[in-house]
Amino acid sequence: MAAEKDLVIAEGGSKKKLLFIIGGVVLLLVLGVVGFLMMSGGDDSTGNTDAGSNAGAGAVANGTEAKGSALYVPLPRPFVFNVPGASRDRMVQIKVQLLVRGSNNEVIALRHIPLIEGSLLETFSAGNADEMVTVAGRDALKNKALSDLQQAMIEVVGSVVVDEVLFTGFVMQ
Repeated sequence: MAAEKDLVIAEGGSKKKLLFIIGGVVLLLVLGVVGFLMMSGGDDSTGNTDAGSNAGAGAVANGTEAKGSALYVPLPRPFVFNVPGASRDRMVQIKVQLLVRGSNNEVIALRHIPLIEGSLLETFSAGNADEMVTVAGRDALKNKALSDLQQAMIEVVGSVVVDEVLFTGFVMQ
């Protein structure tokens, strides 16, 4: 008889332990969800904004809707080309990565690498060595390359896929 009483007491104790464990897990899940929402709710740089946020309205007004997180697409080869200069022609090598928003745009960019490389090479080789020497000249080249690339992508794909052209390497000889 004593063994049965011990067994009943042990079952009641295990139910209490199980109840505390389940309650603890539920509490941790709730705290985790609340923490995640608090951390992601205030970050406007990812494009995830509240419905009433002014940042979201500004992004739509500028024509760049929030499409997802920032992803970087490295181009497989650096661009190597000659550009004319005042005293002599120069050889330039530029390594490029593209900033796209969302995995859909990443897939589209990867699918159209030859178009992207052709557009960028055309823009880069039309530059002037004397302008590329300065920081302002390189920035102007990046901006022109971005606008030409976006125009080419709109003609083929029907949307702006690339948000930024980034120089990850720039060598001029």
